[in-house]
Amino acid sequence: MNKIILTTLLLIPSSWSQISERNEAIDVAARNYTEAKYEESVRQHLALLNEYGITAEQAQFDLALSYQFNEQEEDAKQKYIELVSSKKRNIASSASNQNGVLLGREEKYQEALEAFKTALIKDPTNEIARYNYELLARWLEKNEDQQKDNKEDQDKDKKEPSNYAKRMKAEADKLVDQFKFHEALELMNKALEIDETVSHYQEFIKNLGDINEINEN
Repeated sequence: MNKIILTTLLLIPSSWSQISERNEAIDVAARNYTEAKYEESVRQHLALLNEYGITAEQAQFDLALSYQFNEQEEDAKQKYIELVSSKKRNIASSASNQNGVLLGREEKYQEALEAFKTALIKDPTNEIARYNYELLARWLEKNEDQQKDNKEDQDKDKKEPSNYAKRMKAEADKLVDQFKFHEALELMNKALEIDETVSHYQEFIKNLGDINEINEN
């Protein structure tokens, strides 16, 4: 009996030591990130994953953020993409939002817009993703000519909007400024029923539909 007790007591200090080392590593990683020591933060978070076997998705997300702020964009994107499938909606949503930020910096605006949309579908309460989505969607609409690229030939075939279509678009813009996206969408769809030149604003209508879908989730 004494032998069993002695063996147990001998094992406990080793266990305590491992836990203490792991907790210290977590604290150091968090401290480096907070103090904007991103290179060290990357090293420490990699140590958490590789040396201490910590696989928590929050640690994975913190590593991705450290990659991002340490200007290791490709590593960050890869990690964010992995985390988008997380069952924890806040992690999945935040990862998709951050991926959208990186895509936006690369001027991949449509891909960024889709990433922000995914972030909102994962977690409709993510107000940062909502702001990013609405801001980018409106910017793309206002700068449509700069985003056409290879669509120039197709655009030449589009019928110019009638004065009625232009007036409906102006009214819809006013509703958007008031964040009345559903009303703006209804206005444009009804106008399209009687004037085919309203289709000139098809991208604007599509963006309204996406925003409306997100708001209903």
